[in-house]
Amino acid sequence: MQTLDLQGYSYQERGGLLPHLSSAFTSCGGWVLERKATSASTMEFRFEIQLRAVLELYGEFMALGVELTRTAHATLTDLCTCRQYFTCSAQPNQLVSFRLELSFLEDATLHSLLMTGSGLA
Repeated sequence: MQTLDLQGYSYQERGGLLPHLSSAFTSCGGWVLERKATSASTMEFRFEIQLRAVLELYGEFMALGVELTRTAHATLTDLCTCRQYFTCSAQPNQLVSFRLELSFLEDATLHSLLMTGSGLA
């Protein structure tokens, strides 16, 4: 099974968002395979859901304030379209595997973001 990569970020506190995010995975009928911190401000989740629940997952991300990259939006939109057509066939229970890389930008300010680019000039 191919794993689809999603990338996103959030301005919310990590401690406040993580329980809600875990709840969102399970409320969509999914399960978390792995959860790990890849840096001080980034978490990685590997999870699976059934294709028929991808629209609910997408909605949960939006409701929680998880900002997705353009590519992640396109990936989920494509899956929502596939879901629409697979519900007519025998494959709505097909599993979809994801890797979500989520960055927490709670400590980032406009000034700190501008200062990181000043060394390159």
